[in-house]
Amino acid sequence: MNARVLLAIATAGLLAGCMVGPDYVRPAAPMTAAYKEEGWKVAEPRDDVLRGPWWTLFGDPLLDSLVERVSVSNQNVRAAEAQYRQSRALVQQVRAGLFPTLDLDLATTRGRAPSLSNRPSLARGPVNNYDAGLIASWEPDLWGRVRRAIESNEASWQASAADLELVRLSSQAELAVDYFNLREADLQKKILEDTVAAYERSLQLTRNRYAVGVVGKVDVVQAEAQLKSAQAQLLDIGVVRAQLEHAIAVLIGEPPASLSIPRALPAASIPDIPPGLPSELLERRPDIAAAERRVAAANAQIGVAQAARYPSLTLSAAGGYRTTEFSELLTLPTRYWALGAALAQPLFDAGLRRAVVAQTIAAYDGEVALYRQTVLTGFQEVEDNLVALRILADEARVQDEAVRAAREAVALTDNQYRAGTVSFLNVIAAQTIALNNERTAASLLGRRLVASVQLVRAIGGGWNAEELDRVRLTQGGAGAPAASGDGVAPKQMSDVGTR
Repeated sequence: MNARVLLAIATAGLLAGCMVGPDYVRPAAPMTAAYKEEGWKVAEPRDDVLRGPWWTLFGDPLLDSLVERVSVSNQNVRAAEAQYRQSRALVQQVRAGLFPTLDLDLATTRGRAPSLSNRPSLARGPVNNYDAGLIASWEPDLWGRVRRAIESNEASWQASAADLELVRLSSQAELAVDYFNLREADLQKKILEDTVAAYERSLQLTRNRYAVGVVGKVDVVQAEAQLKSAQAQLLDIGVVRAQLEHAIAVLIGEPPASLSIPRALPAASIPDIPPGLPSELLERRPDIAAAERRVAAANAQIGVAQAARYPSLTLSAAGGYRTTEFSELLTLPTRYWALGAALAQPLFDAGLRRAVVAQTIAAYDGEVALYRQTVLTGFQEVEDNLVALRILADEARVQDEAVRAAREAVALTDNQYRAGTVSFLNVIAAQTIALNNERTAASLLGRRLVASVQLVRAIGGGWNAEELDRVRLTQGGAGAPAASGDGVAPKQMSDVGTR
């Protein structure tokens, strides 16, 4: 049998059966059977509630239109999408190491060489040299160094895909939070406008009563001071609202001057958001999925480092034409060829490779710790927002009762003042209590809406790590999310390799 065929068979056998380094096993993560908030346990989590555009759960059309623009125009999302494409290109670069390289060599030189005999009479004149040939080189992946590198880079690519979804989800959630804070500011402004109007009527009443000598000048002064304080609070709300509007404009990729959101009272409702089981959080949060994929990438790097301690084989071949006369180039007599093989084995490096292996093992341990910390942080964020929603709902019910009582107190005190049985200080005290309770109720509504958004973000916004199973470089480069030339991120990571 031909020696080259034997070499090819032997190489194929080595490639098929030898890959050093540990195979990846997902590390154990801290886990509980249920969340601490008992009232949120469910037997069958309604995950379908969060499939698709999660922001539509709030029932606010303007919010829907704003959030949908984040995936297209937000610059942080575009940067994450560009990073994702870079990670994909790195996989393609490393995968090329499995195959031979072939180079075309075309060269021409003119030169003069001295005579080796030091006899000037034998020195040659200038000579032209013409070369045309192909040079092939291949380093078989005997120990799996390249395959482990591909494994590592594919895991990093998947981590980038999860990072992209995390940036998208975080930007969407940030916009929703800013939007609900803006609507809370609108509600606060409406409360203060109504309060200013009521205080103006109280001031006019005290002026009329002072004019007929029923009350003293102090009542008028107190009414004026109360009105000015409310007007100042009303003006201050404008600063908060304008800044929130500017933040929303930046999130959708527009300069602040180009966006104007009309005033409106909060139209969103507080949705019922089941968190599911704690074990599902490992698959539903993109940051946890990204951290797990980075553990897999670090694990594969251990194999890359270990493979460097074993012999490397390089096969080479060259062939072409070489002549001193251009007219003879590409003729049979000028043809040449060469075959070669080189085997290299590291003998002494003062512990360099051993240290590199130790470094990669330490890096793996660090990524495992970061993964587990990310899981713990995810559990904390879910628990934080579950308890916030539960307690804020109870607080809102009590606060609504306080608002009703405060309004009744204002009406009674105002009637008593008109009848002359109480001083204007009683009216001021009742009106101040009523205003504070109205504003607290508005703040609670805003906090409940924000906590709902944060809970959606904490449980992953409907995303699932199964989408990463399609993030893998397949034959012909298919299977990756389409990326437009201008860097616009795909709206859905629907075509995103198995782990």
